[in-house]
Amino acid sequence: MEKLPLPETEESILLRVLVQVLVIVGIIATDIAAETFMSVWAIPLSIVGGIWSWRRRKKRNVVFKFLLAISLLVVLFAFFGNLFATLNDTRVVLAQLLIQVQVLHSFDLPRRKDLGYSMAIGLILLGVAGTVSQTLAFAPWLFLFLVIAIPTLVLDYRSRLGLETMNGIWSNHKRNNNKSNFNKFTYSPLSPSRIGLLVLIVVSLGLLIFAIAPRFQGYQIQTFPVSGPPELQNQGFDSQNRGIINPGYVRGGEDGSGGSGIGEDGSGESGELDDTYYYGFNSKINQNLTGQLKPKVVLRVRSQAPGFWRVLGFDRYTGEGWEISRDDKLIDIKRHPWSYRFPLSVPYNQAGTKKVIQTYSAVSDLPNLVPVLSSPKYVYFPSQEIAFDPEGGLRAPFGLIEGMTYTVISEVPYRDRTLLGQASEVYPDNITKYYLQIPPEIENQVREKTEELLEKADRPLVSAYEKSLWLAQSLKQTYSLKELLPTSEESDDLVTNFLFSYEGGYPDHFSTVLTIMLRSIGIPARLAVGFAPGQFNPFTGYYVVKNTDAYALTEVYFPDYGWHSFDPIPGHPLIPPSFEDDQTFGILKEFWKWIASWLPSPVANFISEFFNLIFSKVFGFIGWLWGFISGSLVGIFVGLILLIVLGFLSWLGFKGILSWLDHRHLAKLPPMHRLYLEMLGFLKEKGYPKHPSQTPLEYANQSYQLHQKFVAEIIQEISKGYVSWRYGNQQQNVDYLHQQFQLLTRGFKKA
Repeated sequence: MEKLPLPETEESILLRVLVQVLVIVGIIATDIAAETFMSVWAIPLSIVGGIWSWRRRKKRNVVFKFLLAISLLVVLFAFFGNLFATLNDTRVVLAQLLIQVQVLHSFDLPRRKDLGYSMAIGLILLGVAGTVSQTLAFAPWLFLFLVIAIPTLVLDYRSRLGLETMNGIWSNHKRNNNKSNFNKFTYSPLSPSRIGLLVLIVVSLGLLIFAIAPRFQGYQIQTFPVSGPPELQNQGFDSQNRGIINPGYVRGGEDGSGGSGIGEDGSGESGELDDTYYYGFNSKINQNLTGQLKPKVVLRVRSQAPGFWRVLGFDRYTGEGWEISRDDKLIDIKRHPWSYRFPLSVPYNQAGTKKVIQTYSAVSDLPNLVPVLSSPKYVYFPSQEIAFDPEGGLRAPFGLIEGMTYTVISEVPYRDRTLLGQASEVYPDNITKYYLQIPPEIENQVREKTEELLEKADRPLVSAYEKSLWLAQSLKQTYSLKELLPTSEESDDLVTNFLFSYEGGYPDHFSTVLTIMLRSIGIPARLAVGFAPGQFNPFTGYYVVKNTDAYALTEVYFPDYGWHSFDPIPGHPLIPPSFEDDQTFGILKEFWKWIASWLPSPVANFISEFFNLIFSKVFGFIGWLWGFISGSLVGIFVGLILLIVLGFLSWLGFKGILSWLDHRHLAKLPPMHRLYLEMLGFLKEKGYPKHPSQTPLEYANQSYQLHQKFVAEIIQEISKGYVSWRYGNQQQNVDYLHQQFQLLTRGFKKA
């Protein structure tokens, strides 16, 4: 090593400083996104390493390099230890390794190439931060990285070309101008105006591409994020208590987490809701409680498709609410010690299913109920066991804790209206036993009202599916939401009060009424509670779910097709969103919603219908074409041919655009200038381009060595005419010279 020549060093202090700042921004962005504290030690050590590297840049540093090699081995050993501990999500562990390597690397940066490695590490760290981040808190650091990266790339490019450093440029300009008020940025490639303009262009183009770029379904790899407190990951159920742990419910005279007081039986204190936790997350609920939730974010969900994040189902109606009649019939499921995966049984569905992967991150503490899309097949959860209740709800041994993450793979059933309309109405005994229950004292009243609503249909309704749709829509249109209802007596029934006394009720009352009305005409139904999809953030790809997104809807059973949801609440879609609701162009949708809010309704509706038609046709064709290409070997062959043809047509179009732009440019020039450029363009096409360093007359003299004499003479004549016009301000006979140019082109054709 001592006999090797000294490395070529990078002498630009400014480039070194900017590279160091880039790395620091990447470290801070990773810390913010992953909620770690690596920057506390990494940034000071990295700065110390940068200073050391600058001072020792011309030294061989043999001993120090051996020490760095030993340190790298220690870092690698620690990395493997952390990796085996977090196999379900290795992104943060890999980022930690990269930061540790960068800190060691910062102590030995003699060359520009070494600085290039640091720049790449900073960019990778920013990419890791982008994939880990669930909020826009990472966005300002992305912009800061861009602002610093552009001048860094400018200096790096100058270094590649071997140009003088910025200190040399500023010194020369100051010496030549000899002005005391000299501004060093006036003539600099790092002029704030130039850099600012470049940043503006890059940001504008980036936002435009971000807006129109499609967002395809994620999870192309099958390693899913799972995290939770280490002390709880081996925890199972207490044999004495396997119920629901909701912090908003009072237990033993004390509330679970300081909540304001819903009784353990759901009856409530003074008939008031807890203002933080949704009342419906309990084995028994009282729907006569009053009050409002204080909005707060409870979940962030990364999902391939939106949906109703289902939490619980209820089968027994109590007159004032619901309860789970078989709450003690839980099925415990244990996982393998080396895997977080819990396998679940998925009911058969004749219509088929679609796999949808979801990752849930708890933003605040929640009950020990696990929200999932319908028909979960696998649950990746950080506990030793979970429980499955008869109504399809999942329970953990402990409440969801802020910062906890788990992943679910659901086989969501297709909702085919034709098939569901043809479903049998002969139900199994285990369905009729639990999902047709209705208090005898209200059964006749409710049935008569249900039949009255069904008779208003414009055609006979013969299937259970059509009846369910009609009744859900009728409740939306016939009854209204109430902000406050009179205090109910214990003998009062919620459904009859809704239908005959109040002509409406609270949002969840609509779902209860629909469920009981369906049961009254022999259609099995149950109440389900959970969260609406929430607000989709196209910048992060997460659905932001608040506690106020929790509500109840009705699930109806169809033999061979399972349970399907209906939402009778006014203002809600009749059918909850599912994987058919595409977010591929989520940014454009949000942007259009903002524009449409400023337009008159008829105009906005017309534009929406027009673009919906265009998008449905275009993307329908693209989807069909992709299915054909990827479906067989013949399709792949046809796809390759189409790709080649498309590339050729694109090339022709590009050449045509360049030719059109060139003709437009020439049309604006004086006749003599245009003629000379046309001649140069023609000769370039024939393989005789003019070098930029050649004068017109030098190029004309060279033509005698390359062409026939008459061709060279024409080139000489036109070139002299151009020089006389351009530099001597002498008028030329352009018509004659143009005739000579035509002779020139014909001469090449004959040759």
